Amino acid sequence: MQKIAQTVVILGTGGTIAGTAKDAADNVGYTAAQIGVAQLLAAVPALAGQALEAEQVSQIDSKDMGFVIWRALALCVSQHLARPEVAGVVVTHGTDTLEETAYFLQRVLAPHKPVVLTAAMRPATALLADGPQNLLDAVVVARSQGASGVVAVLAGEVHSALDVRKTHTYRLAAFGSGDAGAIAQVEQGRLRRHRSWPQSEALGVDRLPEDVAAWPRVEIVTSHAGSGAGIVTALRRIGVQGIVAACTGNGTLHHELEAALLEAQAAGLRIVRSSRCLGGAVIASAGQALPSAGALTPVQARIEMILALLEAGPR
Repeated sequence: MQKIAQTVVILGTGGTIAGTAKDAADNVGYTAAQIGVAQLLAAVPALAGQALEAEQVSQIDSKDMGFVIWRALALCVSQHLARPEVAGVVVTHGTDTLEETAYFLQRVLAPHKPVVLTAAMRPATALLADGPQNLLDAVVVARSQGASGVVAVLAGEVHSALDVRKTHTYRLAAFGSGDAGAIAQVEQGRLRRHRSWPQSEALGVDRLPEDVAAWPRVEIVTSHAGSGAGIVTALRRIGVQGIVAACTGNGTLHHELEAALLEAQAAGLRIVRSSRCLGGAVIASAGQALPSAGALTPVQARIEMILALLEAGPR
């Protein structure tokens, strides 16, 4: 009989879950990324004695996440998932860019084993820290039979990397999945699933350049009252290869910004329209010259464009 994989690898990257504050009652005036991943595990008694391994990949506030760490993290996750004894991988992360890292890992790896990102809205020193329960729930999901793909586990909910987004600045239940809804709930150490695990095509970690300067430059521009052409002109001047427009409503743009984006597209830049609205998709209609990103959020559309440019290779 084949032995069931039980080891869960915990990869630390920093974030609020590893943050500390001078006052235990202070949930906002903390410093992120102060506690190592091994110390985070030690703070969860229910994890004692389990088949766990801990590794520190980075130690940052996730607002500062970038391509160097993304590549290192993707390589590390890929290497651990290839080990037969590993059931899944958990990544402790900051909440600010968690949705971006989750989407990136899903699109690069599309793993057949679970990769679970978890985080906290309160620092480890808080009177009622949420990190320990989130970490415990993440390990449950990482060891669940049949689980696969990249997901985020916070406040008892399991969100697909393809849908997850941060929806609140402060509440403990700060993440949602838009129209799609959560994949599952974790209830007293058990998983109650509602829909399928995330699936997508994988770019592959071998396509990620080690040199950060070789990654495509893609920026997000927001349409708003009083928008103009200046920002697009400036981005073209510094050599961006693509622009995601975070549009109003159903992909609408201020006329001056739209004219600048059409000119940029005609000059060879990749342009795509997403929406700055929290929910819904940009529903394309006949005669629109700028393509729609569909249901992708602006940050997801940016990652998708970066990966598409990497796959296309140098021009």
